[in-house]
Amino acid sequence: MAAPSLLNWRRVSSFTGPVPRARHGHRAVAIRELMIIFGGGNEGIADELHVYNTVTNQWFLPAVRGDIPPGCAAHGFVCDGTRILVFGGMVEYGRYSNELYELQASRWLWKKVKPHPPCSGLPPCPRLGHSFSLYGNKCYLFGGLANESEDSNNNVPRYLNDFYELELQHGSGVVGWSIPVTKGVVPSPRESHTAVIYCKKDSGSPKMYVFGGMCGARLDDLWQLDLETMSWSKPETKGTVPLPRSLHTASLIGNKMYIFGGWVPHKGENIETSPHDCEWRCTSSFSYLNLDTAEWTTLVSDSQEDKKNSRPRPRAGHCAVAIGTRLYFWSGRDGYKKALNSQVCCKDLWYLDTEKPLAPSQVQLIKATTNSFHVKWDEVPTVEGYLLQLNTDLPYQATSPDSSVAPNMQGVRMDPHRQGSNSIVPNSISDTVNSTKIEHTATKGTSVKTKPDFKALADSNAILPSSLASNHNSCVVDMLRKNEGPHTSANVGVLSSCLDVRTVIPETSASSTVSSAQTMVTQQAIKTESSSTNGAVVKDETSLTTFSTKSEVDETCALPATKISRVETHAAAMPFSKETPSNPVATMKAGERQWCDVGIFKNNTALVSQFYLLPKGKQSISKVGNADVPDYSLLKKQDLVPGTGYRFRVAAINGCGIGPFSKISEFKTCIPGFPGAPSAVRISKNVEGIHLSWEPPTSPSGNILEYSAYLAIRTAQIQDNPSQLVFMRIYCGLKTSCIVTAGQLANAHIDYTSRPAIVFRISAKNEKGYGPATQVRWLQGNNKKAPLN
Repeated sequence: MAAPSLLNWRRVSSFTGPVPRARHGHRAVAIRELMIIFGGGNEGIADELHVYNTVTNQWFLPAVRGDIPPGCAAHGFVCDGTRILVFGGMVEYGRYSNELYELQASRWLWKKVKPHPPCSGLPPCPRLGHSFSLYGNKCYLFGGLANESEDSNNNVPRYLNDFYELELQHGSGVVGWSIPVTKGVVPSPRESHTAVIYCKKDSGSPKMYVFGGMCGARLDDLWQLDLETMSWSKPETKGTVPLPRSLHTASLIGNKMYIFGGWVPHKGENIETSPHDCEWRCTSSFSYLNLDTAEWTTLVSDSQEDKKNSRPRPRAGHCAVAIGTRLYFWSGRDGYKKALNSQVCCKDLWYLDTEKPLAPSQVQLIKATTNSFHVKWDEVPTVEGYLLQLNTDLPYQATSPDSSVAPNMQGVRMDPHRQGSNSIVPNSISDTVNSTKIEHTATKGTSVKTKPDFKALADSNAILPSSLASNHNSCVVDMLRKNEGPHTSANVGVLSSCLDVRTVIPETSASSTVSSAQTMVTQQAIKTESSSTNGAVVKDETSLTTFSTKSEVDETCALPATKISRVETHAAAMPFSKETPSNPVATMKAGERQWCDVGIFKNNTALVSQFYLLPKGKQSISKVGNADVPDYSLLKKQDLVPGTGYRFRVAAINGCGIGPFSKISEFKTCIPGFPGAPSAVRISKNVEGIHLSWEPPTSPSGNILEYSAYLAIRTAQIQDNPSQLVFMRIYCGLKTSCIVTAGQLANAHIDYTSRPAIVFRISAKNEKGYGPATQVRWLQGNNKKAPLN
């Protein structure tokens, strides 16, 4: 957590949709980026369910249905996946509830549930101000306030310290209540306290921590319940304990319990001498307890006054929600005027980043051109932007076709481009060339077709699925041979596209060089006779060797080619080879190269055509939150150039500053002239097998001389390592379609790395060679029967 002086509170001032009226006694939970609020009161108890999208800054009222519960305040409210449970609370003045409701948020469907009563004892009595905490498949109810009088107008308060366990059914419904037998001294009765449940990662049992509350006077005690042994204890703590309080919030992020706000005693009053007579006020003090070390840390003390309105004003009865490492606070009452018997509710929404953001995923390639990259990375929750950096290497050096022959190694010789041949090609078809991947559902007589529309994606700044990842399964590493020749059309690989098939499949005109290198492809050496490499096979007599996925090449590799999800196209760039030791740049470690800023981006995609030169010690500094970033208006720009390798990394930015950088990805700008990837792939069944068709590349860069289609086949190598695919060429010709016979399909490998699928690859060739291969995953359902069954 940042030091107290560096806390960067943010008030949300720009939002859309129907904003709920200010209130107190409401509750909130988070489902992914959504903050869901229910209940509370201010001039009547609210019964609406409000949702705030923290990404779009939009409030909305979902159309709920089913057994809609009455409005309530000071109730229990927990979230289990997309299921929300509501228990108890005040439904009107002096009348409390002990009813249980379930909301299936995926359908906004309410249902009243009736748990079985305990085997011995009574079910929980109607109450408010209790704690209701979820861990695993159980909810834990502790304390609260009951009304001893049967007359709701004659409120006779009774503070509770009873403890119940509620077992849940998986997905929906509950089993029933039980009353666990606990050991040790039980906490004193109380209401308006808080409870969180925490379990250390490496060892220990889950423990429930109860803090504060009200029992005629406010409390500042901390209690711990071991949920395995059911033993109560009062842990010893270090640091400054927060003032006694009730109606505060406690939020768990990592190993820290954050305590904010609530009612506390007036300054200077001795609550020990006259706890029932002293005046109380709201606070904006903010502390956390490290649950591993049992040490309190004060972030905002009660004595710190905020004259600049730079943080939430004092409040109680508010709600707090943790989304990632960000805390959101909304509404609550900001004071109580005893003489007027009135209160004022806050209307503001605030958030605070408690930690620097995590490192994003590796940068992934969407599209490459001769002088630009379109890249993306997985979103990091609750960040304000991303810092993208690159550094550059020398242009890729390829091996000449007539360079020295590699030593003989065991393998399969093949001629994959001879018309009609069934040639076996290792995973290097796309692992050394980066394949566009599509998935089709295997439904009889139907086909799935996608249309290229790259501009639509760029214009909408669409967010791609987080499961897309660059295919670096073929990391090119140190050269087998020392002699390297000039660039030739025979050793040019590819980069390809990465888009959701529901939107677009972009044409990709990218190229990178496949050299005579060791490549992560198969378990044994493979030799090829073809001189065409892009999207088809590797160069003449290239030796291929398997590396462990845990090897040193991981830093330049993303997910394997086979790890893709059901409705995605996927493109990846082949990492360019490391330089030979004779090259002076080759001996320079990545960390020693100067990283240059591409810029700061609000979203998780970027079109990169230039970068900023950052002379050491000369860059000007400005602030983004607590992050120091250069003043780009003072820096020189450098354009990307064709045929050059670039290394990328990205870091997320939030109110605490710039987080750690991602692992490094390496891409290469295109060499002009190679065709793009075939697009709009369709698969349909017929009497002979299946009909596979595609459309020509939208950017052929000349005449298309032929297409090649490949099928992943079963081999012993795949059984040993399912991520290492081996392909057999099933078609070579000018037509944009082919028949895959039932006999060929009988030899198909069923890829189970995501959903079961048969894998095809298709690439186009022009005068310069083969371009990027389009990979298609034809979904087969969950059975392991032969295709077409």
